Amino acid sequence: MPELPEVETTARGIAPHLTGARVSGVSVRQPRLRLPVPNDIADTLRGSVLLQVRRRAKYLLLDFGHGELLIHLGMSGSLRIVDIGKSPNLHDHVDIEFGDRILRYRDPRRFGLITWMPKDSAPPALLAHLGIEPLEETFDGVWLHRATRHIKRPIKTFIMDSHQIVGVGNIYASESLFRARIHPLTEAGRLGPKRCQRLAEEIRATLTEAIAAGGSSLRDFVGTDGAPGYFQQQYFAYAREGEPCRTCGRPIQRHVIAQRSTFLCPACQRR
Repeated sequence: MPELPEVETTARGIAPHLTGARVSGVSVRQPRLRLPVPNDIADTLRGSVLLQVRRRAKYLLLDFGHGELLIHLGMSGSLRIVDIGKSPNLHDHVDIEFGDRILRYRDPRRFGLITWMPKDSAPPALLAHLGIEPLEETFDGVWLHRATRHIKRPIKTFIMDSHQIVGVGNIYASESLFRARIHPLTEAGRLGPKRCQRLAEEIRATLTEAIAAGGSSLRDFVGTDGAPGYFQQQYFAYAREGEPCRTCGRPIQRHVIAQRSTFLCPACQRR
């Protein structure tokens, strides 16, 4: 599933090419996604100018002034900018035309969504209860220490909880905890101010480096130019079970926490 770095990479890939461009048409070949594509989306968007592309958690928001187009890439979705004459493939479900360019939504599994949020409307349930953005200045060790007091569940499940912190999926949680030298099963409330500060810094650094690398090329993720990300080449822990730790040489272990695979070094990461 595309995580925060992949979605941020997509937003940054779209913005320079389409910001300020006017929608000339919309083609919906397959409206049955996780939520149905609105029937009137073509009438809503035609003639509108794209003012801004931004990200909230793992959602893309395309601001057209009178509302925003909300896009989630689901398990296998991607957005690519293609020339107007390029024929769609089987899983290319939605085209938004901007003159001689198309923003094309591809989703083999159809677990993503495209929906419309009118201006000044209440945030949809999808966005209403999201937590803090880990790349914003308000996310730091002080916030993390305060938020984890009296929390008895493992720190890994806490930082992956989108009601607390958005966008820290399984890959980047494992990598951040390795870099912060914290065992993922450590009770969240047991972390002191120093370890909270170190973890907050490593979450931010890990996500920032992943964005710079274009994300991770897992499953079908590619950027808007069709090129896969390559952050997976830099993993310290994730998916490296049995391989030597890049720091101490001990074998990386795999555990299951909350039904998710978790990778760690038992020598480098302590409770």
